[in-house]
Amino acid sequence: MADGEDTRQHGSSEPDLSNKYQVKVSLPGEEIPESYFKCRYDVLRQPLGFPIGSERLIDDSEAIHAWVEKEGLVLSVGRAHLIDESSDGSAADHAGPGASICPAFGPLQTKTTQNRPSIQIRQMGTRQQGRRQGLASIVLSTLEANSIQHFSAKTGFLQAREAAFSFYHSQHWQMIDSPYVIEKIGPHHSMMKRF
Repeated sequence: MADGEDTRQHGSSEPDLSNKYQVKVSLPGEEIPESYFKCRYDVLRQPLGFPIGSERLIDDSEAIHAWVEKEGLVLSVGRAHLIDESSDGSAADHAGPGASICPAFGPLQTKTTQNRPSIQIRQMGTRQQGRRQGLASIVLSTLEANSIQHFSAKTGFLQAREAAFSFYHSQHWQMIDSPYVIEKIGPHHSMMKRF
């Protein structure tokens, strides 16, 4: 795990966070602090009534994780994983029982090298007190930069909750496929970005 002072890639359009926030990254196989998962649960799962543990994904150890913290409190989180060459991106929403299945990404249903290697952004969330400060943009751009460097990613995919669609669109992600509902979570839009 590293913070913003090492050689890992951070987005180039970040606001000045000096002396206020720390941007941290965990590459595949590196330790991920419990405070990161607590933020993921508090922001993304608890409001929907999901139990503790539903914030975990089975492949978390294989993903890139980025987060912003201030004085030890994790305020914004996100992760990116490499989509297997044989996968169309469909997956369970969480590692626990009763997980909803997220649909495939249309551009990945045809096996071509045009979009591969591809990554998927998941589990993006920001605590209320961290919103409207550019923290989610920093997490997202950090994930994108590290995915390009570590996975040689050509494209990214994500499933945006309806309320987050305008944020991702402002970060140059484009809607693909038709909107859909993920059971127990709500309306979503699949989005894509070429790196």
